[in-house]
Amino acid sequence: MPVRVHFTVEDLARTRIAAQPNPLCELVVAMRKLKFAEHPVRLSAWRRDAARRLRPEARMALDLVPRSGIMPGFLAPPGTGTADELMDRIRAVPRSLIRSDLADVVAHRSLPAWTRHLADDPDRLRQLCDSLQHVHDHLLRPHWNEITAVTEADMAAKARQAVSGGLGEVLGRVNPRWMRWAPPVLEVTMPSGLDGDLHLAGRGLLLVPSVFGTDTPVIGPDAEPQPFLLYPAGGPRGLAAALAPQEAPWRPAGAGSLGSVLGTTRAAVLFAVIERPGCSTKELAHTVGIAPASASEHATLLREAGLIRTTRRGSAVSHNATSAAVELWETAAG
Repeated sequence: MPVRVHFTVEDLARTRIAAQPNPLCELVVAMRKLKFAEHPVRLSAWRRDAARRLRPEARMALDLVPRSGIMPGFLAPPGTGTADELMDRIRAVPRSLIRSDLADVVAHRSLPAWTRHLADDPDRLRQLCDSLQHVHDHLLRPHWNEITAVTEADMAAKARQAVSGGLGEVLGRVNPRWMRWAPPVLEVTMPSGLDGDLHLAGRGLLLVPSVFGTDTPVIGPDAEPQPFLLYPAGGPRGLAAALAPQEAPWRPAGAGSLGSVLGTTRAAVLFAVIERPGCSTKELAHTVGIAPASASEHATLLREAGLIRTTRRGSAVSHNATSAAVELWETAAG
């Protein structure tokens, strides 16, 4: 059973997309990618570089990261701010919050023995914060400009999507492999098997873009001032674009395998629609490097195959990928 997020009219009015990723939420997801062998090919170079950079002091932070399931909430404070500003919040976190967050985690999984006295041992908390800072500085900071470039482009795409199809269109396509929009409920399947009901109660939901969160969702039901949900930014190629920005946009992961079925140009057209929701035929042509008439022909064939939807308003035409197209591409990309 999924986690069911219940929206009221007030919730829909207050739901928004964060302007940038939360650095420490992104760090938690990146540490999971580092520890566990997900996407072994795509992330192998990044892992090798991280292994070379990280020192033994990284172990403390890494020991708190499970393959799936909850983390102590105080380690990824919600809200905006730079990584250094959020780290200052962790260093000043009330001891009562540390105790309650650790108790929440222990109810679901075990924790290292050294966490038992963390709330009452300022030196141990300082060591943990130093460990987190060290991991961030060597894992995320070198790629942060590329990460924010991907998330800013994704936010612009989501804004176009909301204009052309409404917020329901955004919620329905934000992560179709793990989420399903059945108005007024967003069903979120959690790999840990967690289920239940989250009533937003007029607070709305904060959608937080994540480059490393390419797979399973992360949800913060108790965050203030509103619950948050991490979603994969940048489509199937977001992570690759952040870690290897020099990769040619017309040769994304998955292009080779789908190109043998759809044809190389048509696969590139499909990828362009996935990456740029609401794009026009002219934008498609410019992105792929083909004539507008050719882009229109490929879009027609993709539409007939159920892989894109085309909306016409007056003389303006916009193309959006269907959930089937996104799942197909992600499967091809591995």
